[in-house]
Amino acid sequence: MSQTTESRSRTRRSSDLSKHSAEVFAEAEDHPVTVTRRDGEDLVLMSLREAVGRTTLLDLAAQLITATVDTEGTLSERMSRAFPWMLALSPGDRETCARDLLDAARASFSTDESHLVTVELAAWKETATAVAAGLGRVDLEWLDDEADQIVDRP
Repeated sequence: MSQTTESRSRTRRSSDLSKHSAEVFAEAEDHPVTVTRRDGEDLVLMSLREAVGRTTLLDLAAQLITATVDTEGTLSERMSRAFPWMLALSPGDRETCARDLLDAARASFSTDESHLVTVELAAWKETATAVAAGLGRVDLEWLDDEADQIVDRP
């Protein structure tokens, strides 16, 4: 196997772990590496970040599946039961949030990139938190672009 082919491979022999451990570990930081063994079942070597991402994705999948297969209420109502923070959003935003989360989940599952849905979930949750804290209820005062304007410390 050439050096170029070896660096792109997602499968390694168990002997590579002892002979080229630094390379295999570096590769496992980028993506999971399947380690084939003659004397047992193949193993997968991955970073903790990757493992946590997969677990988070599966937990989220369970919540989304529960919300989508339930027949009681609208999608946004069912999603609000799974994610109570959604209740801080307006009804229209709840609908948008529900659709965005499902779309991001489908993208995450189809690309094996768990961050797509976790980032979307975090963004919507932060929005709901900001709305619950009063963002949007107070008129903002915008400052002119003049550089000599001094603003008091809050």
